[in-house]
Amino acid sequence: MRLPRNARWAVPAVAVAVIGGAIAASAISVAQAAPDLPAKTPAQLLAGIASTQKIPPLTGTVVETANLGLPQLPDAGNSTSLASLITGSHTIKVYWLDATHFRLAMPQTMTENDLIRNGSTLWLWESSSNSVTRYSLAGHDARNAAPEDLPALTPQQAVGDLLQAVGTTTVVSVESTVSVAGEPAYQLVLAPKDSRSTIGSISIAIDAKTNVPLRVQVFAKGSAAPAFQVGYTQISYVAPAAANFDFTPPPGATYTNEARPPAAGQRDAGPAPAGESGTYGSGWLTVAEVPSALLSEAAGNSSAAAAPSGPGTFGADSQGAINAFLGAGKRVSGSWGSGQLIHTSLINVLIVGNELYIGAVEPSVLQAAVGHATPAANGS
Repeated sequence: MRLPRNARWAVPAVAVAVIGGAIAASAISVAQAAPDLPAKTPAQLLAGIASTQKIPPLTGTVVETANLGLPQLPDAGNSTSLASLITGSHTIKVYWLDATHFRLAMPQTMTENDLIRNGSTLWLWESSSNSVTRYSLAGHDARNAAPEDLPALTPQQAVGDLLQAVGTTTVVSVESTVSVAGEPAYQLVLAPKDSRSTIGSISIAIDAKTNVPLRVQVFAKGSAAPAFQVGYTQISYVAPAAANFDFTPPPGATYTNEARPPAAGQRDAGPAPAGESGTYGSGWLTVAEVPSALLSEAAGNSSAAAAPSGPGTFGADSQGAINAFLGAGKRVSGSWGSGQLIHTSLINVLIVGNELYIGAVEPSVLQAAVGHATPAANGS
């Protein structure tokens, strides 16, 4: 799936980043009996999780779905529209040889979006618009397998983000074993100690034989069903054919050549929306602050102050989704001022003037962040 380079500056993308990039639902069933495996401690599982450098060659199918309890969003019929990216289910074909040779393909009806790395070259292709971006990765650290503005599309990517939450603010435990995609797996569970987080727990299924993360589930506090999930429905530890990593732009494709993936915190050139960007708090209680005008920028609404003209981050067909999102808010006020609060099962959003505060936290944490977020570096 191709995500435009400035997508992480749109509010829904920030929401996904706060959760760690994992996506979820009931599409990945676990009907098999729990396998009988030797007991392991949380420390043993954490130490054994396969890093990007250690994942063995494999091919497989990943399903990711979102069930955030958002208001009903209009269906634009576009796999890269805002509504599609934050709701529903997606299937991804994975071809992995190593950190410098892999392909992630997201098939859709009559279209396909691909992320392909072949050595020092990485391609992003969106067939519906026949657009191609080529990145040069010469000297790029293999651990950073993809541009940093892409969402986590596999359990391995999601786990890399989620494990940053392990620390003194986290309760780590091991649940009963499970079978995922036919593979026996341990379940490592991370849970915040602070009740002000809206995350109840994060469950990571780890292949008992290879230590490869097979599934990541994010549960909202008090919910038995995952709000986000990304996991394998089929996996084979066999090396994919080399042809999977070959790519030639199709005739007539819109072609963009980039020197290297954008560094974290960088934006595309162009006027910035009015407002500030930054963060408040840390770990489970992190709040992201972004200019509220980015909602209009994401949908390409050029009438908003300082928002650029054009289709926007997610295309002009996302305006309806943003209107529905904003329509679900309610007016709130306090010593911090007044604003609009938008609540979902996992994410809360507070809009105050030109600023938007978002996090997997209780509204009181968002309110405490008003006017106190630490500005982002590099002028972002």
